[in-house]
Amino acid sequence: MMPQPISNAVLPPLRGRVEANAPLGPATWFRVGGAADVLVRPADLDDLLLLLRDMPADLPLTILGAASNMIIRDGGIAGMVLRLARGFGDVVVEADGIIAGAAALDVTVAETAAAAGLAGLEFLVGIPGSIGGAVAMNAGAYGREIRDVLEWAEIATPEGLMRLDAAALHFAYRHAQLPVRGVVVRAKLRATLGDKAAISARLAEIRAAREATQPVRARTGGSTFKNPLGDRKAWELIDAAGCRGLMRGAAQVSEKHCNFLINLGGASAADIEALGEDVRARVLDHSGIALEWEIRRIGRAQP
Repeated sequence: MMPQPISNAVLPPLRGRVEANAPLGPATWFRVGGAADVLVRPADLDDLLLLLRDMPADLPLTILGAASNMIIRDGGIAGMVLRLARGFGDVVVEADGIIAGAAALDVTVAETAAAAGLAGLEFLVGIPGSIGGAVAMNAGAYGREIRDVLEWAEIATPEGLMRLDAAALHFAYRHAQLPVRGVVVRAKLRATLGDKAAISARLAEIRAAREATQPVRARTGGSTFKNPLGDRKAWELIDAAGCRGLMRGAAQVSEKHCNFLINLGGASAADIEALGEDVRARVLDHSGIALEWEIRRIGRAQP
């Protein structure tokens, strides 16, 4: 399916940026993917609420955060892609936690909390992404998840702004139940006063562990597959199926951590996704376990 032009006439008058046929690949961690039919960056919360209220109900909507844990297919994304940037990245320290805008990077929140002597958010330094995406997918690492620390999230919807607590979001493994066309704009994360030196040491420990075990400097998308139920780890199943270093075009299963796929340079989104399906097939054949994708795969295949 070819991209369909979207006239500004179908969108409400916005103060933010509206760009037709906007390239998305350079914004993703894999550095692959096609263009958005239209990319909208609202100026602020009021701009976003106006957009959600008055945009056509049948216009497809995709929310794009840091684009770390996703594959955008080569044919691009139909409809409107929404990306929060300036105006949505504030990080505020409170006595009992952090209030962070959706566009704030997880690592920034972890570092801000550490500088303020607030403990409990160190795990965020090990998550490549932004707070909005972390809430939307219940991101986690090193034994903790967003649901363990979330006090509330503010979510923009076509009906207005909502504030929901963790129970209302019905968190599950790498999943949150957001309202229809809901966009996370801000979140309060609980933390407790702690020893600054100990908190900083924990950040350094997590960073060192990531550097030693993950291809953090490669064009990658983070953990590719969810860990299956039970004690098995996705990387163990992939390794046992002989997939470490497996290639498809210029896409490769990481030699360092085989639950990561890498763009060696010149891979297409189709190469990366097909390599992931090769891995799933080999693991299923070897162990009988069907791995589930953790990385989001969105958009159209190349025509």
